[in-house]
This record gives sequence, C-alpha cells and structure tokens, in this order.
Amino acid sequence: MRLSVLLIGLLLASPLAAAEHAVAPGPGSLAAAVAGALPGDVLTLTDGAYAGPVTIDRPLTIVGPRTAVVDGLGEGSVLTVTVPDVTLTGFTVTGSGRVNQDLDSGVKIVKGADRARVENLFVTGNMHGIDVHGGRNSAIIGNEIVGTDSPRMNERGNGIYVWNSPGTLLENNVIRYGRDGIFSNASADSIYRGNIMRDLRFAVHFMYTRNTEVSGNISIGNHLGFAIMFSDRARIRNNLSLGDREHGLMLNYANNADVTGNLVRGGTKKCLFIYNAHKNLIWDNRFEGCGIGIHFTAGSEKNVLTGNAFVANREQVKYVGTRNMEWSHEGRGNFWSDHPAYDLNGDGIADSFYRPNDLMDQILWSQPAASLLTGSPAVQLVRWSQRDFPATLPGGVRDSAPLMRPLSISVPSEILAYEAEAAGRWTEGNYDDTDADTLSAH
Repeated sequence: MRLSVLLIGLLLASPLAAAEHAVAPGPGSLAAAVAGALPGDVLTLTDGAYAGPVTIDRPLTIVGPRTAVVDGLGEGSVLTVTVPDVTLTGFTVTGSGRVNQDLDSGVKIVKGADRARVENLFVTGNMHGIDVHGGRNSAIIGNEIVGTDSPRMNERGNGIYVWNSPGTLLENNVIRYGRDGIFSNASADSIYRGNIMRDLRFAVHFMYTRNTEVSGNISIGNHLGFAIMFSDRARIRNNLSLGDREHGLMLNYANNADVTGNLVRGGTKKCLFIYNAHKNLIWDNRFEGCGIGIHFTAGSEKNVLTGNAFVANREQVKYVGTRNMEWSHEGRGNFWSDHPAYDLNGDGIADSFYRPNDLMDQILWSQPAASLLTGSPAVQLVRWSQRDFPATLPGGVRDSAPLMRPLSISVPSEILAYEAEAAGRWTEGNYDDTDADTLSAH
C-alpha cells in the first residue's frame, strides 16, 4: 500500500512528457502555436510560409525543413528568443527589418536566453543573420547565412553578431555577403571554429573580446581576413585566409594571443599586420604571396616569432621603428624565401643570420618619391656600406637562426575552387566602399 502511494506521488510530481505539435503554415499560426505550447514541447513546421515576427518566450524546440519559411515581413527581428533552452532547427528565416541600429535580425537571442541552440537554418534576406545579444552558452551550428550585398558595405549587417555572450559556440556555419562574417564585441570565453566566410568586409572581427578561440575557419575573397582588435588572450589557430584584400591577419591593440598553424596566401597587401600589439606568440604559420609578409609597427613589444614561413612576398618585412628586434626563439627562427642561406652541418638552421631591412628601406617607406633612386649608384653604395659595416645599420629586425625549409599547410580540395573564383578580383577594382586599411573604418 505504501509503495503504491509512493509511486502515485512520484507520478504526480513528474513533469508531463513533452508533446509534439504539427504547425500548419499561414498568417499567425506559428505565434499561436508558441502561445499555446507548454515548456519542452516540439513544434514541427511543414512546407509553406509562416508569418513573423514571433517571440519565443518559453523553452521549445521548433523544427522544420528548409521549405518551411518564417518571414518577418520587414518588421524588426524575425524570431526573438527570450528564455533559456530554446532549439531552432532546419527551416528558413527571412525578411527582417532594415534598421541597422536596432540590430534587426533573422534570429535574435537576448540576455537571459541561455543555452539557445540554432542549427542547420537557412538565414537569408535579413539585416543581421543571427544576433547573440546577451544569451550565454549558445550553440550556433551548421547554418547557412546569406546577407545583403548592397553597394555600401558598411551599411550592411553582420552574418553572426556576438555581444556580451560568454560561452558561445559558432561552428561549421557558412556565411556569405553582408558586412562582417562574425563580429564579436565585448564578449569572452567562446569558440568560433570551422566556419567558411566569403565576400565580406572582415571574416572575423574582434573588439574587446577575451579568451576566445578562432580555429579552423576559412576566409576567402574578403577585404580583411581575421581582425583581432583591442582584445586579449585570443587563440588564432589553423585558419586559412585566401585571396583577401588588405590583411590576412591583423593584431591591433591585441595582447597575449597565441597565433599558430594559419595560412595567409595570395592577393593580400599584408599577410600579417601588427599594430601596437604586445606579448603575442606567433609560431608555425605560413605567409605567402603578399605585397608585404609582415608589417610591424607602433611600438609593439615582447612578441615572439618562430617557425613561420615567409614565402614569395614582394617585401618580406616592413618594420617601422628604431629598436633592434630578434625574431628567433631558443635557437629556432623563421624561413625566408629570399635568404640565400646554406647549412653546412645539416641541422636545418641556416649558418648566416637574416636581416630584411636597412636604412634605405626606411627612407623609401617615409619618402615614397625616393623610390626613383633605388637603382642609383649612391643607394647601392649605402647598402654595400651597411652590409660590410653593420655598425652603421639602424635598429631593425634580425633573425639569428633562419630555417632552411618552410612548413607546408594544405588547403582542402573543395576550397581550392573558391580560392580560384576569388583570384584577381582586387586587381579589377572591385573594392565596394570601404577602406580596411583605415583603422577608424573598423
């Protein structure tokens, strides 16, 4: 008897099992289904149009095929998530408003809407794609996000915007068009990995972001690949920047970053730009085929560069400063494709040091008109003197242990076609309206 009473009590105390509800398309049907659902219910969409905007104010799962289209009809954000533990899977989200300052979005996840999961959606025709705006521990996985391609790039929205949302996982999303692929602002403790980003201003843009990993992402044909700005403890690992316009990777007021395994290749003005960035570890990356391999300026200090390959860049190093910089670490330097080196003992380290710049380089940087004199006997005499009398050299970069062989970083075969498609676009003057080399434009 006592056992029966106990069982009845347990049954009464248990929550009701989640129910599944089929939701027919039509004006107001999705909003009505949300209003009538209990926490934990599953709403299943079918082929057809569902009118928005819709606010999801209870923990639900909404699933459907791509042919189920939730359309915001040009008003605000299409789907706004306001509570924890909401899952959105599979369908199409389109038709947000166009007010950029209101962050009109396809999907908006607000403060308090923790542990949201958004996966395999097709998000297209919105101002911003997905806005994670205060919700913690969200997972944004496997979505295809197609932004706007209006002529003024700075007036477009971002593919994924993360603001003050610690613990966010952005994984295996494909983002094309719009302003920035991923814009992370005032956030922390997150992982952004395996995303493919094309035809954007910046692929990944950090502002005031801490302790966040950017790994295995691919940037193709963007104005700038990976812009890490005013941020701390970023981990930039195993990313590809292929045919981006200005910089493949930029560290601007970025400190304590771990940068490794990245490939920057082709068409880029600067493979790596370091501006007032300190205590960064930059190792085992490959920088290839850029106008400048690395531009290092604005008093950046205590950075370690080792194991990197600088291959076939028109100018390997542009160092603006007067201090002496050593770019080897514990007897291991970097590979420089223009270093005529030899290695008599076969240890993989060149027997002569590498110094990329001299006094004439600094004059040419500060006075471009002097380039007319590059081949003159006077310039050659100055360079000969500095080579034979090193004491006359100004401060600059020296690699005391250059490597004899470069590391290789492969590109997946399916990505090579995208790289070929983007090749040469910047020589055709397809620059939109932005200048990524102007820091105020960031």
